[in-house]
Amino acid sequence: MGRQYARAQAVLAARQRDHLQQHGLRDAPVAIHTGRRLHARAPEQNALHGADARTPAGADGAPDTRTGVAGRGRGRRLGRGQSALDGLLDARVPAGLDYGGALRQVGRDNRKPADAACGGGAMPDVKGWMREAEADARRVPAGEALAVEDLSFAYHDTARAALRAINLIQSAGEMIGVMGASGAGKSTLAKCLNRIIPELEGGELRGTVRIAGRPTAGARVHQMAPEVGMVFQDFESQLFSTTVAHEVAFALEQLGMERGEMLRRIGPALEAVGLAGLEQRDPTSLSGGQKQRLAIAAVLALRPRIIVFDEPTTDLDPEGRAEVFALIRQLREQGVSLLVIEHEAEELQRSDRVMLLNEGSIIAEGPPSAVMTQLDLLESCGVHPPGLNRLLKLLGIEGHAQSIEHAETEIRKRFPNAPIASTQPPSRRTPVSDSVRPPSAAPLIRIENVSFSYPGGPRVLDGVDLSIAPGEFVAIIGQNGSGKTTLAKLMIGLLQPESGKIWLDGRDRATLHSAATARDIGYVFQNPDHQIFAATVEDEVAFGPRNFGLAPGEIERRCTEVLRAVGLENERASNPFLLSKGQRQRLAVASVLVLRPKVLILDEPTTGLDYREQRRMMRLVTELNESGVAIVMITHAPWLVAEYARRVVLMRGGRTIFDGGVREFFAHDAMLRASSFRAPEVTQLSRRFGTVALTPEEMANWLRGRGG
Repeated sequence: MGRQYARAQAVLAARQRDHLQQHGLRDAPVAIHTGRRLHARAPEQNALHGADARTPAGADGAPDTRTGVAGRGRGRRLGRGQSALDGLLDARVPAGLDYGGALRQVGRDNRKPADAACGGGAMPDVKGWMREAEADARRVPAGEALAVEDLSFAYHDTARAALRAINLIQSAGEMIGVMGASGAGKSTLAKCLNRIIPELEGGELRGTVRIAGRPTAGARVHQMAPEVGMVFQDFESQLFSTTVAHEVAFALEQLGMERGEMLRRIGPALEAVGLAGLEQRDPTSLSGGQKQRLAIAAVLALRPRIIVFDEPTTDLDPEGRAEVFALIRQLREQGVSLLVIEHEAEELQRSDRVMLLNEGSIIAEGPPSAVMTQLDLLESCGVHPPGLNRLLKLLGIEGHAQSIEHAETEIRKRFPNAPIASTQPPSRRTPVSDSVRPPSAAPLIRIENVSFSYPGGPRVLDGVDLSIAPGEFVAIIGQNGSGKTTLAKLMIGLLQPESGKIWLDGRDRATLHSAATARDIGYVFQNPDHQIFAATVEDEVAFGPRNFGLAPGEIERRCTEVLRAVGLENERASNPFLLSKGQRQRLAVASVLVLRPKVLILDEPTTGLDYREQRRMMRLVTELNESGVAIVMITHAPWLVAEYARRVVLMRGGRTIFDGGVREFFAHDAMLRASSFRAPEVTQLSRRFGTVALTPEEMANWLRGRGG
């Protein structure tokens, strides 16, 4: 019990540290933020409150350690144990908006336009490097927001450099897309911009970073927070306040901001990311996508000069992704300089410029039209190339597809006799040849009229009927909060239905021991770290078979078999937590496969993986499916559904509103609108020609079959 407690404390401390880093605050693990109180236990924890830990308490700009608020005269001083938001959050949040107009446009209508391009209203008055002009300050080139010169970095205890001689100039208001495989140096570069590296993550740093012409050398992380905002990929480690509103207010409180100004920022930031009305919700009760959007709102409220988005839409549904990228574009139009890190090249085609990192070096840089056509290079660097560009290449057409309309124009030049889409409804003109399930196969899982509610909450599932047959490959899709993961947890027995029945291979699931379920149904969590706990890779995989009492020789044989299948045979003695995200994901799959289940449920199996890792994961899943294992895949990725699944189950509001073939689904306009699920661009293009192609290769073959 003592070890478990110590581990839990370590996890909590790590999450708190990461949260402080997100807001540019110094690591102070003894500080406790309760949502309504912020206790500062010692003067040396000053940095937590937006001031340098070395600044004497009571000096101008230093924090008041009795109240946890930075600076004298900047905002009302709080009483003991009091939060700047106390007594105010019960009132309606003011609707005023002034962050460059960007949040107004994305956050819905009737808002007042901004007074300035990078934020009306005063920026936090933080005593720091941006406010103090140096006598020998370098002259800022016109419009320069960021300059990086010969930047190299190596983490402690590593022989390989994470960054190698990076040179980059970013203009004010410019959006730069940053692409590359996991480990290419993208996040390392981002952390160098606001001094998280080397202040909080040590190593050997060489080179220069300038923000608006002033070198960042010597600046503290808390001084950089109002200048360079960061939205990290791992949102789970960034959130720890007790309400949504307090999460957004956290950094603002530490900067000593006047509470009225805080409220004027909290409302628009939450509105912009679609969380308005949830101010009093506990962040832990939000869906994964909602948590990601909350992390973005917390950064937007700071109104930084530059915002770095490190894969900000990792866990959002298609509608959420579209909203976030619409917000990003609006921020750019209002003069905010943006660096957006992404694995999906398609999402970065509207960038002003893109750069491709590989092993710490920039190997390609330029406008999207120049970089996005280098398909082999993109794939080799772990980036998913645009499907339209792949189609043009397959057809021998040179150039970059700027849009679906542009691609259609170029293709019709090459194939002038290609048909034009009929005006008939899609269901009449589209041949559907997908095999939905093997004929006459008895279901392995049968769900009958199942409903479920979490304690004190609304109904999450409402009368769901579903069956899964042997050998099927089923994609379950739907918006965040539609009930997908809850349904999966009911299948495996982590939850019990409020009403209705679940049958497992003809047996009532309610009468079965959890061990029987574990043998037949494997479940891989969206976050592999939620199910990995052993000291070595081999122990992780062997845990299940040992619990079932298998003989040591059989355990050894199975472990060897599955580790080879997932490509981890050389990592048997490794610590699982030192593996990459892709390796940990495959380890989680191996720990389930070793029990040889009949059904494998994968909750967002490619989240956080680069394109190479995604393809490797899906090759493994396909091989399992071809061997007879039924696959149930919960996903937000349209291309995964199009290329791998054979059946689609669409959930909305706790109900299944579509259950059919993949091609039929992508031909069904009403279902696409209802789900906000965007078909792959190649599939959208194919509809203009009167067919439904699921991949670039399929569309190219279809066009060739109709001649030039």
